[in-house]
Amino acid sequence: MKKIVSLFLRISISVILLVFLFKLNKINLPDLAEDIKGAGKFYLVAGFSVFVIAYILGFLRWWMLLRPSGIKIPLKRLIISYLGGNFFSIFLPSTIGGDLVRVADLSGYTKKTKEVIATVFLDRLSGYVGLVMVIIPAFLLGASLVKDKVVLSSIVAIIGLLVIILLILFNRFVYFMINRFFTLPWMGRAGGVINSLHMEIHMFRNHKKLLVCNFILSAIIQLISPVSVFFIALSLGIRIKFLYFLIFLPVIGAITLLPIAIGGLGLRENLFAVYFAKVGVTKQLAVAMSLLSFSFIVIYGAIGGLFYVLTVHNRRLQRNQPSSVQKTTF
Repeated sequence: MKKIVSLFLRISISVILLVFLFKLNKINLPDLAEDIKGAGKFYLVAGFSVFVIAYILGFLRWWMLLRPSGIKIPLKRLIISYLGGNFFSIFLPSTIGGDLVRVADLSGYTKKTKEVIATVFLDRLSGYVGLVMVIIPAFLLGASLVKDKVVLSSIVAIIGLLVIILLILFNRFVYFMINRFFTLPWMGRAGGVINSLHMEIHMFRNHKKLLVCNFILSAIIQLISPVSVFFIALSLGIRIKFLYFLIFLPVIGAITLLPIAIGGLGLRENLFAVYFAKVGVTKQLAVAMSLLSFSFIVIYGAIGGLFYVLTVHNRRLQRNQPSSVQKTTF
């Protein structure tokens, strides 16, 4: 019942945000539909191609984290799990929902729940680090172009949150203080589980080269992703500096990680309207740009979902044969 109520609330939030956006900004739905329908096909195809490349690199980033954890999974099986996570993230709150699907899927297969959670969490954290690596130089280069307190405060909040997370996970002093807290008697079993997971993540501090490579790859992904939306903008006839996309999209991406709307729908459109309006893009075109970007997620997710569903039977057979996991390597 709690899950049903939670899902209903998030769907309601998405609907409310969209209604609020259209009503407040007086966006005409027929005109919006015409904008989307008239988008240049060449630029859309180019944007989708770049979008897919970013996801392929995202898979490679996760695969890199699995190896030091001692998790051995056939490559095909891993790809299907990744595709399934992308599919379910459309219907679940933000990309975090898809992460939970990946955890549930591989935990049942490998029987290494703690290790799988650690890699998925670090994969998401790595993306967040790459986001900050892009947004800082982009904002410094474009500070004269975007003199806005909302943008600046958003960037400061994103960087501050990352610093706190990194200290909790990898600083020795903070790490031991956190562990001491979770081992207190009144924390019970939950404290032990969190402490064990924290230790698993902290172990990665011994793989500095791996983390550095992972962060660099994440920065490349964060550089590529705005290119996809830039092509969408060109398809709609929007002509603004690419630097704006490097500044705004990481901020929008960080905020839409909050699990308050289904697939970030509604929240993302409002953010596009707010940020891109600051550089002269009409709110109607900004929403069209956001919806076309979301359509890429839906198309890619649907393809991944098809592969995921078609292999359900094989995955169940594999789950009943755990011994094969030990014999298979990358």
